[in-house]
Amino acid sequence: MNNDFNTWDKYCNYLWFDKKINIWLDISKINFTSSQIFTLEKKFKNVFSSIKQLEAGAISNIDEERQVGHYWLRNPSIAPNNLIKDEISNDIKDISNFGESILGGKIRNKKNQIYTDVLWIGIGGSGLGPLLITEALQKNSVGLNFSYIDNIDPFLISEKLDKLSDKLSTTLFVIVSKSGGTPEPKIAMNIIKKYVENNNLDWSSNAIAITMKDSQLYKKAHLEKWLKIFNLPDWVGGRTSITSSVGLLPLALINQDISEFISGAAIMDELTRKTNIKDNPAALLSSAWFFSGDGEGKRDMVVLPYRDRLQVFSKYLQQLVMESLGKKFNRKGEIVHQGISVFGNKGSTDQHAYVQQLRDGIDNFFCIFIELLDSPDSNNYYDADNPKEFLSGFLQGTRSALANENRQSITITLDKLNCLTLGALIALFERAVSFYAELVDINAYDQPGVEAGKKAAAEIIEYQKKVTEILSAGDELSINEITSFVGNSSSEPIFFIIRQMCFGNHDYVIKGDWSNPSTILIKKLDNV
Repeated sequence: MNNDFNTWDKYCNYLWFDKKINIWLDISKINFTSSQIFTLEKKFKNVFSSIKQLEAGAISNIDEERQVGHYWLRNPSIAPNNLIKDEISNDIKDISNFGESILGGKIRNKKNQIYTDVLWIGIGGSGLGPLLITEALQKNSVGLNFSYIDNIDPFLISEKLDKLSDKLSTTLFVIVSKSGGTPEPKIAMNIIKKYVENNNLDWSSNAIAITMKDSQLYKKAHLEKWLKIFNLPDWVGGRTSITSSVGLLPLALINQDISEFISGAAIMDELTRKTNIKDNPAALLSSAWFFSGDGEGKRDMVVLPYRDRLQVFSKYLQQLVMESLGKKFNRKGEIVHQGISVFGNKGSTDQHAYVQQLRDGIDNFFCIFIELLDSPDSNNYYDADNPKEFLSGFLQGTRSALANENRQSITITLDKLNCLTLGALIALFERAVSFYAELVDINAYDQPGVEAGKKAAAEIIEYQKKVTEILSAGDELSINEITSFVGNSSSEPIFFIIRQMCFGNHDYVIKGDWSNPSTILIKKLDNV
């Protein structure tokens, strides 16, 4: 172990703070030496150069030949051309005006009712970003009530619709899909649209699309004259879309300050353009990730926010970090299997959940503690026990207990949780992800694994259609016979399809033993 680990001098030397946003970053409980930082500085020359090219408009999403421009969203002046600058400014103004009109009752449904609720339909970053916004920032009884469909679990959709059954006419249905062709939001939208229309309500006056211009969803919303279409630029990826319309519309509809959120992200972006590692929080954070995992992602990231409102943050980071950094190949085409796995819950719940494992179990992680310094305005009922002080004690105790076992951690402290600091916190991790990717020479902005999963799922869906057609003839068939007719090389996925289709479905007669798939015979009933 290096001799300056866990010392007060190391803490003071590597503690970062900025007074504009009142955020501290402490990486002193990561195992590294000053000489290692010095060595990494050489790598960072290339890192800063690459990020500069990215912000200038270089094609970074190679697979899709796209620019990566989420940094432009919070500072249009750095966008590569005036068309994009004007587009960003106009989008922000449009969202702000719409939010004010909805909350002020100027925009109403066809029954002249004000809107009360939002049912948000989006997958991945299109759902996690808005969920983080509303969970972290919405005040009680302020703005519209939000609920989310971020999966096509039929029970989830049914439960959400049941809860909104008496408020359907005053619910805004927001569908987020850049291409308009993503199956999950498309399927959920079709189900909900049919449900609304079956209840003799007008869909179009309540429907909002967030999508790319001229996408499938854009054309549908335009043709059907939906209430509103908001822009989602081609150069914004889902996992970095929170400062686009995807995150700004929820802010507007819960009556939070869009400009402060954008400002927080912009300030952090600017702070992370400094080329001295110790003055650059994203450089420090990505360096800590690099050192803790030996530059190979050997340790998981455990995110422990000590504030209930940030409980969703670990889920948000799962997609941002894991989708960006989980890569098989580096830029040279070499197999590297890079990535950092992310999990977490919240403090002090974690004291009773998995700190035992973190302290005494396998040393395959580093923690990120997130601390808040503020208290509720009305706290005069804390005469006997102050929960803020106890929560701080739990955080420090856990941090110390881990350090005593040489378990590594990072601590981020915010003076308060608001639009400004949340915007800055999100930007800090976005920038750290970009920096880390450059340090290990991978592309943070492609997602070949995701695309492979989508392709495989599409193939299975096609098999489902074929199986349905084959059984519609009414013949009694075995799994192997159906597999042969479908033309698949394996019976296993066909068994999955059959089980999903037929179990508990009285349209089919099943013979055989479900525990022995080779004995199963399936026949569709006549006149069904």
